[in-house]
Amino acid sequence: MEEKSPTLPRSSTMVERLHRLFQAFSGDDRVLIVISADPDAIASAMALKRLLWRRVTSVTVARTNVIRRTDNLALIHYLKMPIVHIHHVNLHDFSKKVVVDGQPRHFGELESLGFDVIIDHHPASPHRARFADIRPAYGATATMMTEYLRAAKIVPSVRLATALYYAIKTDTDNFVRQGQIEDVRAFRFLFPLKNKSMIHRFENAEISRGALKYFQAALGRLKTKRDTAFVFLGVVDNPDTLVILADFFMKISNIHRAITVGLYENRLVAIFRTLGIRRNAGREAIAAFGEFGSAGGHRSMARAEVPLANLPEKLVEKEGALERFLTRRLLAPPPKKEPASGSGNGKSA
Repeated sequence: MEEKSPTLPRSSTMVERLHRLFQAFSGDDRVLIVISADPDAIASAMALKRLLWRRVTSVTVARTNVIRRTDNLALIHYLKMPIVHIHHVNLHDFSKKVVVDGQPRHFGELESLGFDVIIDHHPASPHRARFADIRPAYGATATMMTEYLRAAKIVPSVRLATALYYAIKTDTDNFVRQGQIEDVRAFRFLFPLKNKSMIHRFENAEISRGALKYFQAALGRLKTKRDTAFVFLGVVDNPDTLVILADFFMKISNIHRAITVGLYENRLVAIFRTLGIRRNAGREAIAAFGEFGSAGGHRSMARAEVPLANLPEKLVEKEGALERFLTRRLLAPPPKKEPASGSGNGKSA
């Protein structure tokens, strides 16, 4: 069982935020936390569940995606925290609905559900939540949740500390991607509390056999131009495959920009990865797909999801037309001058 520590630093700003968060709930609330399951979302949901322990009647964590990535499966197994699919819950059973590491617009048809609380580190999009803490400068939502735990004087259990540590490590790519001093502070706080062997196991989780066919297809269809790697995979079983491949291509020598695109459940999904101060993956995603659907993210990582119905019919119906369209659009040189700052609404992957 986690213990409360009187020695943790007490930030007046975070204490005020914590107080406002607690005010959004009452003792008889049945709370639903909605996530798109990845390490940051899973760890953040677990931290919020810990914060609400004995403050509400019940907390259920529901995911909107299918989990096939082996590191995510290993993390869930280690945490021993039940996460059900959103289709297996009755939304009317809950008096309060929360989204962490995402925002209502990221969840398609669930956007109209009416969320009471939002905690996220992606660029802000319109919402009507009673309480919203959105900090795009942060490298991970897990950093924010660590700050909430410290403001509540809660020392996280080994499992929770390990999950939060791994989430920050993953979302900042060991601080190669976006991060700031708050992420470093949270990372250092969690470092002595984590289970080192479990971190090693998460990081070395094996690639599933099912994903090998996509690696083979991606290597055969890979297109490179200057320092950019691009591949269109067609229909995929899971968008997580696109994330794995984008990260993989960023390991190639002299590749500083990787874009992987696939089709999943009548949607086009694009994953962006970039290096260098002159590029901004979030803005590139918005420029490429913002007119068609949800797009946005951070400087080094971004995501776009576009319903196929939003694309011109000729691109979808004519064989090869979509790939040619994407190749022209995504392999074009990035603009020399970045466009004006916008409010991208895509959840970075």
